[in-house]
Amino acid sequence: MDRMRELIDILNKWAYEYYVLDNPSVSDREYDRLYDELRSLEEKEGRVEFDSPTKRVGGEPIKGFERHKHISRLYSLDKAVTYEQLSAFMTRIEKTVPDPEYTVEYKFDGLTVCLTYENGRFVRATTRGNGVEGEDVTAQCLTIKSFPLSIPYSGTLEAQGEAVIRLSVLENYNKTAKEQLKNARNAAAGAIRNLDPKVTAERSPEILFYNVNYASDREFPTQVSQFEFLREQGFKVFPFVRICRTFDEVIAAVEEIEVERKNLDVLTDGAVIKLNNASVRESIGYTDKFPRWAIAYKFEAEETETTVKEIRWQVGRTGKLTPLAIVEPVELAGATVRRATLNNFGDLTRKDVKVGSKVMIRRSNEVIPEILGATEHAEGSAGVEKPKFCPFCGSPVAEVGANLFCPNKYCRPRVVGKAAHFASKDAMDIDGLSEMTAGQMYDILGLRECSQLYSYTAEDLSKLDGFKDKRITNTLAAIEKSKDVPFERFLLALGIDGVGKVAARDLAREYKSIEGLRAATREQLISMDNVGEITADAIIGWLNDENNLSEIEHLLSAGVTPQSPRENAQSGVFSGQFVVLTGTLSEFKRSEAQKLIEERGGECQSSVTSKTTLVVAGEAAGSKLEKAQKLGIRIIDEAAFKEMLG
Repeated sequence: MDRMRELIDILNKWAYEYYVLDNPSVSDREYDRLYDELRSLEEKEGRVEFDSPTKRVGGEPIKGFERHKHISRLYSLDKAVTYEQLSAFMTRIEKTVPDPEYTVEYKFDGLTVCLTYENGRFVRATTRGNGVEGEDVTAQCLTIKSFPLSIPYSGTLEAQGEAVIRLSVLENYNKTAKEQLKNARNAAAGAIRNLDPKVTAERSPEILFYNVNYASDREFPTQVSQFEFLREQGFKVFPFVRICRTFDEVIAAVEEIEVERKNLDVLTDGAVIKLNNASVRESIGYTDKFPRWAIAYKFEAEETETTVKEIRWQVGRTGKLTPLAIVEPVELAGATVRRATLNNFGDLTRKDVKVGSKVMIRRSNEVIPEILGATEHAEGSAGVEKPKFCPFCGSPVAEVGANLFCPNKYCRPRVVGKAAHFASKDAMDIDGLSEMTAGQMYDILGLRECSQLYSYTAEDLSKLDGFKDKRITNTLAAIEKSKDVPFERFLLALGIDGVGKVAARDLAREYKSIEGLRAATREQLISMDNVGEITADAIIGWLNDENNLSEIEHLLSAGVTPQSPRENAQSGVFSGQFVVLTGTLSEFKRSEAQKLIEERGGECQSSVTSKTTLVVAGEAAGSKLEKAQKLGIRIIDEAAFKEMLG
């Protein structure tokens, strides 16, 4: 037994040097010699120690994956795909945290796994699953040699990491594989979530660790201290973390990752930005899905080259002119691309884009691809001139900052875009009023302001193509129905720059009416979570424009009646209650439960605050439940919620 223990310790040390440190101290032949000796001793003694390297051989296929509940919930990350979104994340943090410190690390593209240790021994591996429970993949992960079976820490531990397959390993695997694996991410996920552990072993995945999800008797003051602890325990931690204190420093770290990731043998798809200080994290908390103190900045997935055939100028509802490149059709990220965007004329000039030139484009997050820049000019390539006049109405364009604008508020694409936005489902919800219909109304009925929609008659609509009796009746009914509208949707319908669905909801709850919002100061607006300085200025500017105020008056005179959250709510069992929903309800969707509460006089909140009076906790309720318990707020389960509903 002494010799067995000695061999296990030596072989595990050599494996750590080889698989974790990438710095082997002995030859493969020497390792194999001691490994064979250990296996012979185990056969002779009839036992295998819990941390023996011989346990890492793939066993027989399992019948199915069992579910296992994590000790502490594993959260996914919210994502940003632009620097503006990343800046908005940091702005929200800095409104409540003075001089925050961030860490920036690689985001690897594989499968999240969580390893559990008790009394220093590995006992289980699971996938992330829904964050509350995942699939038990212990048999599969036992074939992976890059994590320890025993650690110095004697408490209960959950260590989170990403299972990945190196690009070189995938390439070698595909040379002899009967079935080719298309990419490293799917290869890693398929290796771990495979019922046959031998398949896992054949694909040779490894795990890169980055988070202590739970430790029974240990606290970590910073993200950096978690990395240090994981390394001390023998886990493989990627040797890159940058500590940043400003937006520019964060961007520099992200750009460093974007450049260096092309030299890595591991697939990466972004960078992860986190608050470094743990106590500050707790004060910021979580949403239902994500920690508020961390975000993933996602890099673009794919790039390719094509030729610019034409540059067209588009005009949006705000009047902004945006160049759109018509390109030779090309396959990119599973779709045929025929168009690509540029931000403005300056962007087009910086990227040296000309008609007839070859350009590099990239497609990310299922949106229209963006042109990165020209790669080659042909003999007949023609430069693009800055427009002096609107391509639709001929008005002289105005240059505001980096952008060009059509100043004519009645320019056709501006009015059509504004009307389509006004009628959209999240705004006034006028069913059937599409951009095409708005275009007909502009051309035939003289539509110039959204308030005119409420004056149209059946005779007016009959002049539009495709409008017969039933469609006319339905459209008029939808217009009439839209008059009774929650204030937050009315606010969204106005089309104020920067005021999206979330900001409109928060503004409506805070200020209740247009009059209340007009009385708000710039400082009050900026203090809100989803309103920054630019949006605050846009709100104040819009609400101080005489034409805009006149349009609001016309809408109200036409019968549009925006209802504040309190006016919209009926009296009932939840009257005067500020309610937070958390966890999963078995018989209600979150939106349905919220509607039922508001119909009965309550007001739903997105997070637990000192103002909260009631928390409805479903299955797998997380940090909101814990915070409510600490604050002594009344908490009910789904059964009690149903009873209150009657």
